[in-house]
Parts: sequence; structure tokens; C-alpha cells
Amino acid sequence: MIPTDLEGVDQRVSTGALPGWERVDELVQEAFDRHRADDSGAVADYIPILGAADPALFGLAVVDVTGGVHDVGDATHLFSIQSISKMFVYALAIQEHGHERVREIVGVNNTGLAFNSVMALELNAGHPMNPMVNAGAIATTALMPGATPAEKWERIREGLSAFAGRSLAMDGEVYRSEMLTNQRNQALGRLLASYGRLEGDSDDIVDVYTRQCALNVTAHDLAVMGATLADGGVNPVTGERVVSADVCRDTLAVVAASGLYERSGEWLFEIGIPAKSGVAGGIVAVAPGKGAAGAFSPRLDRAGNSVRSQLAIGHLSRALGLNLFASAPRVAVTTEGRA
Repeated sequence: MIPTDLEGVDQRVSTGALPGWERVDELVQEAFDRHRADDSGAVADYIPILGAADPALFGLAVVDVTGGVHDVGDATHLFSIQSISKMFVYALAIQEHGHERVREIVGVNNTGLAFNSVMALELNAGHPMNPMVNAGAIATTALMPGATPAEKWERIREGLSAFAGRSLAMDGEVYRSEMLTNQRNQALGRLLASYGRLEGDSDDIVDVYTRQCALNVTAHDLAVMGATLADGGVNPVTGERVVSADVCRDTLAVVAASGLYERSGEWLFEIGIPAKSGVAGGIVAVAPGKGAAGAFSPRLDRAGNSVRSQLAIGHLSRALGLNLFASAPRVAVTTEGRA
């Protein structure tokens, strides 16, 4: 549910900086309290292990580019990153291969079809179109350096750990559960290979992709990872440079266009910041130059996006002035139209 009615929220605009520390703390708590009782949506069950998640869980975090951290609720509860991994692996691939090569292989345009569509590949001569759909994410994973699948996997794990500022680990139970149900991803990998658009053995690449989706993170981790993209590629908590500022720009542009699948346009229209969701219930939203919000709640809408997470981040977008398209006059204007 993309929030459209936020009556009573004191709306700021995107120009300027975030308000002070205590005010951000208050607004994060306010967003959490306002939406914690919402019980709409349903837990994902097409991956068996995800269906066992506690629907009452709800965590919210904001990390700013100065390293300030604002956590509330279940912000440190572990869950699998799932499709949110796509945006960070994409960033690592651009860092490795450059803007032009990754754009040529993976693409940046919406498919207009489901995130796991086979038809989208066939209609576009095997071109995956963008890295936020499964075919594009599999092609992106294939671009990661490494002579073996194990080496590729370790580069991904290390790279996402650098974004998070701590060592991330894979949830073996989630990985095994997904491997039993990922026949469509295996088909997408083989179809990509048949068109000559996949580097390496397709089944091996899909295995690595499945592992990256099973990495455990928290809402706090997502906020730190997003804030790294907001801060020009420097992790604001650890001070480590993870990717370049140009990579951040490319990544956030693609995420803005395609991060919430078929709801991406609606999200950008209503909320106005790049965001990526995952079927375990996580969402990360990034305000360049300011910071990022990470949220987690397992109840999803029909598009597969966490209901509470969308509502809370929508609240923060307005209250913290995160909408990239919102502005106010630079100076006051008189009735005669002059300053």
C-alpha cells in the first residue's frame, strides 16, 4: 500500500538538510507508532520458509550521512535481504566494469511485465532490460569477478558487508528453501545463456544469486547500506569508501525507475525517493546527500511490498523532506510577484 493520505504530517521539502538529531528521533518514532497497528497484507508463502515469519514484527531505522543512527522497534531483527540485494550487487558490478558495459549487458529500462517474466526476455532478444528484475539481477551477478562460483559469492558477500559496515552471513535454511522453488530463475538463467547474455554456467550463477538473496540483514543494516549510497559511496558509520559517487548516481537512478516493480511509478509519484523492496518484508529508501531509511515488516501487499514499511517510509519522506521533486521558493514572494 503506497501511502497517499498523510493528513496531519508536517510536510517539509527536499531543499536543505535534515532537521536536528532529536527531531529526527521524534519523527522516526512517530512514523513507527502511527503504522505499527496496521495489519493489512499477508506474509509471503511462495518461498516456504518466508511463510513462517512472525507478521507482528516491525522495525524502522534512519541513518544520515553524518553517521547518525535512529532505530526503533524490531530494527535489529534478522531477515533475508532477498531482492534488495539487486541494487547493491548492481553497484558493485558497475564499480568493477564501468557504466557503459553494465548498461549494455543489463540495461536500465522497465520491462512492463512481471519481475520474473520469461516473456520479457523473449520479446527483447534475450536482453534483461534492467537489473531490478530477476533476469537482469542474474546477469548482474554473473558480472561479479571470480574464477569460480565460490569466489563470485565471496566477492558479493564481502561487498554487501562493506555496505552494511559489518560481516553479513547467509541464512542456510532460507537458501535451501529457495533452491527447492527457484525453477523459474533457473529457466531465466538458461534462456539468458542461450542468447549469449550470461557469463559462466547458468545454474552456477543462479545458485550464487540465490545465496545473495539469502543474506541476513536488519532494518538497521539496510539504512546503513542505503546511507552509503546517499553519501557518495562512503559508509557514514565506518568511513570506508565502498563504491564511487558516479556508481551511486547510476544505481539510484535505476532503483528510482524500477525498485518497486509495477508500483515503481506510483511510489516515485507519491513518495519521491529511490527505494527497493524484498519479499521478506524489507524496504530501503535513499535520499541522496541526506541519508536512508530501512524498514522491515513481513506483511506484503499484492505487489510484494511490505505494507508497514511503505507507510512508515512515506511518512518520513514528507516529515523529513526527502522527496526529490519537492521544493519551495528560495525567497518569499509578495503579492506583486517580487521578493
